[in-house]
Amino acid sequence: MSPRSRISLGAALAALALTACTTTSGGVTDTAGPEGGPVPVKLQLQWFTQAQFAGYYAAVEQGYYADAGLDVTILEGGTDIVPQTVLAQGQADFAIAWVPKALASREQGAGITDVAQVFQRSGTRQVSFKDRNITTAADLKGKKVGNWGFGNEFELFAGMTKAGIDPGKDVTLVQQQFDMQALLNGDIDAAQAMNYNEYAQVLEAVNPDTGKLYTPDDFSTISWEDEGTAMYQDAIWANTEKLSSDAAYQDTTVKFVEASLRGWAYCRDEAEACRDIVVAKGSKLGASHQLWQMNEVNRLIWPAEGGAGMIDQAAWDQTVSIAQDTRNAEGQTVLTKAPEGEAFTNEYVSQALENLKDDGVDVTGESYSPETVTLAEGGA
Repeated sequence: MSPRSRISLGAALAALALTACTTTSGGVTDTAGPEGGPVPVKLQLQWFTQAQFAGYYAAVEQGYYADAGLDVTILEGGTDIVPQTVLAQGQADFAIAWVPKALASREQGAGITDVAQVFQRSGTRQVSFKDRNITTAADLKGKKVGNWGFGNEFELFAGMTKAGIDPGKDVTLVQQQFDMQALLNGDIDAAQAMNYNEYAQVLEAVNPDTGKLYTPDDFSTISWEDEGTAMYQDAIWANTEKLSSDAAYQDTTVKFVEASLRGWAYCRDEAEACRDIVVAKGSKLGASHQLWQMNEVNRLIWPAEGGAGMIDQAAWDQTVSIAQDTRNAEGQTVLTKAPEGEAFTNEYVSQALENLKDDGVDVTGESYSPETVTLAEGGA
């Protein structure tokens, strides 16, 4: 059966099934009857409220989920929340998670599938002061190199290994907090950063030599996209078993992905409005930081040559290869073997994109051009 036929059949079966409301043991409602209103859906984020997730908040605020017949509740993430586990345990219907981390959970039994690869590119960087002369992975040799650990380090380790550096011998590894103070204080030579978050934090800090904010000219960055060791990051994950057996959930998945991508297209075109949405929702850092983040997140999504959310086989294979072959400081790899079963599928995002194109939505963003954002001290 073709993907479209399968979804069409699923939708038909779902319509027949919408005479009752069923709930999983984890409290997540699967379906709702016509008289019961929209289908309740829970989305688990992987971090605190910020523009990294603006498309989902926008889909709520702009009524895109409601128009699709969904009542979406967004669950904020945090340091002690593993979104793919929340999903696998039935406490959410969908989750946002980095692909390597989610694949590690799959290997340990989590029944989850990547149904839309929202971030098409990696946002991870290694940042250093320009006078350290660190512009490529090879330049890290002999340096104090910060990294967060917790599964965030594998692009860095793959980059060093590819450059002929033994991460266990040729650099001094430093456990880095989720901020940039170690770099700014001179405790490390190069710091791990997301281009949409921590990198902005150094540009929001005051240079003690000038009394003004640092500028990009004060720093050098290493892009893992440029080094060829980038890994897939933020994706929408769904419940694998329900995708294979629950027609109503299949239909909900198409609708959820479609409305979410509509939200991301809105944030591409209305970055300031989406900034305002996440600030109003209680982002920890302020308006200028969130606009910078919105701008940089848009760069990771757009342009999307095959359509937003589509999973590229080559990029997926590179992620899996690094996850299997690259060892961190403890000698561990993300995966011990290639993912088994339906680790990803383009079935649902393909249908969602067709629906959006039929509705006149630009799903590739070929003409997208990032804005110039002026940061304020502390991201205010």
